[in-house]
Amino acid sequence: MNSFSTPPAEVCLGAGLGLKAEHYEHANACEAPGLWFEVHPENYMVAGPRLTWLETIAERHPLSLHGVSLSLAADQLPDAEHLYRLRALVNRVQPQLISEHLAWSTWQGQYHPDLLPFPRSQAALLRIVDNIHYAQDILARPLALENPSHYVHLEGHDYSEIDFLSELAQRTGCSMLLDINNVHVSAHNMGFEAHTYLDAFPAHLISEIHLAGFSQDANSDLLIDSHDAPIAAEVWALYRHLLQRIGPRPTLVERDDQLPPFETLLAERNTAQRLLESLGNRP
Repeated sequence: MNSFSTPPAEVCLGAGLGLKAEHYEHANACEAPGLWFEVHPENYMVAGPRLTWLETIAERHPLSLHGVSLSLAADQLPDAEHLYRLRALVNRVQPQLISEHLAWSTWQGQYHPDLLPFPRSQAALLRIVDNIHYAQDILARPLALENPSHYVHLEGHDYSEIDFLSELAQRTGCSMLLDINNVHVSAHNMGFEAHTYLDAFPAHLISEIHLAGFSQDANSDLLIDSHDAPIAAEVWALYRHLLQRIGPRPTLVERDDQLPPFETLLAERNTAQRLLESLGNRP
């Protein structure tokens, strides 16, 4: 069983925004109730102006760290040096949440610029359990794992995705970051029903929700989890559906490319906040 350090005093997180350097001043000045910010910790793990800005914002707003490089599905343990640097950042800014992707991105010491899929086999389950335990033991904090986006059918699955995620949570004490845009994209690309997936997802495992925009491949019907567009109506509808079942959860609006003005992103965030307040009325 994991032994975690005491997290920062829990605050009521409503809807948050992914924090980008272009928006630091607006973000720091914003006083919207319940607002929080999420960053990729890899951008803040060395001294410099970005870290100074993050510390300034952390004095006024709760933070979440959403990693992209632990490579938890790889066939080797996460890089220890990276984890200790991440732990130093955690201790410095005291985030409310720490999350990672369920994917791999390293091979024989080389980092690849993508979050790559894997077959949900028994061997993968045991390997990822070990990797999560290793990461959580060094961080002394639990992780939330994000459900992936899918673009191709893989052979060799021994578990459904939800069963696989549930087993990881049961064996490691981690929680789940449910990305609804990923569900919509994957359902379209793989041919399953998004509402059915959401209805089957264990509510008690969900510690955070992500909302984002997608794009369509120029040469096919494939949807891409591109984070470069407004949240689509279909994703908003799935979010409403989920909240009516599980109640409120901290919800992040993600935008990583084609950045609009801060006020435009804040308007999307405010839509999520209103839905949390009107539909998230279950414990």
